Amino acid sequence: MFKENEILKEHKPSIKEVNEYIQKWSTLEDYVNQEKALDKLFLNLCLDNKSIENILIKCSALNDFYSTNIFKVHNVAQHYSRKNIDERLSNGDLSLVGDLAHIVINGKPFYFYSFASKYCSHHRPDIYPIYDSYVHKLLKYLRDRDNFYKFKEMDLKDYSSYYEIIHHLCMFYGLEKFTVKDVDKYLWQLGKEAFNRYQ
Repeated sequence: MFKENEILKEHKPSIKEVNEYIQKWSTLEDYVNQEKALDKLFLNLCLDNKSIENILIKCSALNDFYSTNIFKVHNVAQHYSRKNIDERLSNGDLSLVGDLAHIVINGKPFYFYSFASKYCSHHRPDIYPIYDSYVHKLLKYLRDRDNFYKFKEMDLKDYSSYYEIIHHLCMFYGLEKFTVKDVDKYLWQLGKEAFNRYQ
């Protein structure tokens, strides 16, 4: 059943609101500097994914900056090294996120979905939106309130479906002028405001 969120009562995605949140993002010095550092790492210093060293340093930086609690970073880097990342990124292959996310460590399966979306996004921010638990909750809320697109909650954990959901959100609210990264910044900030109980 739909339940109104007090913080979100006054919010509806719009060009004006997204611009306000992009501006707000630019004032968050720690996030801005972290993103600049990650851009330098992913887009200049360690652009390709041919060596385990390049993958490992990128995974380590993401894990630290985003506090993703990947407890076996080396295992993740080894797993990534077997996935033909560069060609698939070049082709905008959405299935890459799911292939990176599914990993077995010490015989136990894990699904590092958000982390995989971040890894792909930092290589191709023009294509890959970042999955985040705050955004997950916000998309469900907007679906129930505004009916912007029909989807099941499980669809949010399938990356091709998640990509389509973000696309339909932009179409429904008239946000096509914004980049994928701009929409990421907006949805994450608003979702965090609405659903982070520790703020």
